Amino acid sequence: MKKTIFEGMATALITPITENGIDFEAFAKLIDWQIEKGINGLVVCGTTGESSTLTDEEHREAIRFAVKQAAGRVPVIAGTGSNDTAYAIELTKEACAAGADAVLVVTPYYNKATQKGLIKMFTAIADASTVPVILYNVPSRTGVNIEPATVAELAKHPRISAIKDAGGNISKTAELISLCGDNIDVYSGNDDQVIPIMSLGGKGCISVLSNIMPKEAVEMCRLFKEGKTAEAAKMQIDLLPLINALFSEVNPIPVKAAMAAMGFCDDYLRLPLTPMEDGNREKLYSLMRKNGLNLL
Repeated sequence: MKKTIFEGMATALITPITENGIDFEAFAKLIDWQIEKGINGLVVCGTTGESSTLTDEEHREAIRFAVKQAAGRVPVIAGTGSNDTAYAIELTKEACAAGADAVLVVTPYYNKATQKGLIKMFTAIADASTVPVILYNVPSRTGVNIEPATVAELAKHPRISAIKDAGGNISKTAELISLCGDNIDVYSGNDDQVIPIMSLGGKGCISVLSNIMPKEAVEMCRLFKEGKTAEAAKMQIDLLPLINALFSEVNPIPVKAAMAAMGFCDDYLRLPLTPMEDGNREKLYSLMRKNGLNLL
């Protein structure tokens, strides 16, 4: 059996950015706050971290910085996926050298690979890695779905340890877990499906919600693992309106607005992303206040 990278909740961190580049002072404060609140892992330079608009050097430096700032307190998972496999391999090697505990590799966007192509791509990246690899399936963003049988084949690789499942189809998730058994850990990639996926044997979630509510997100997973399923399910349901508001526009637009309102960063995004629409912003802020969050 492969070693589990983390159990519970890992935050898909935003990347604090200004017009001058990454705000590393804000990034350090964010990482420390997440760890103080009990988060079980941190993902840097994922899609929530705006990896698609970071420069190559910013991407590499953000990974190095996060590893150094976390200082072994929690696992750091580096986003190293790309639609260019050679570049993904290069980033993966860089993340391994920087001390990342694992890498998160998204399916290639725009290049709609076949299942055979996905197997070859993920295998090539895993072969180049010295740390565990987490597959990232998010067909709504990439246009490519990793089928359960493909995951089962990839799970035979000694370094392909987990999958972030943001496919949104619980039946497919059940099929995946049935085919793979203990060969791969499954993490929910959708905040509205944390408890459903854990009920099927999932290990937790790689979360957007936990950017703003790390303590509560961790608590929801803890309750489930302790057998307090009704309480965990109630938290899942009660948080649903806020979760939906965090995805009322394309991620990470709403969560960046939320984190800015909490004082963690500027509400700054790079084109083609633009700040949140006023109507959606007010609904988000109202729900944040309703959930006990203090806004500036």
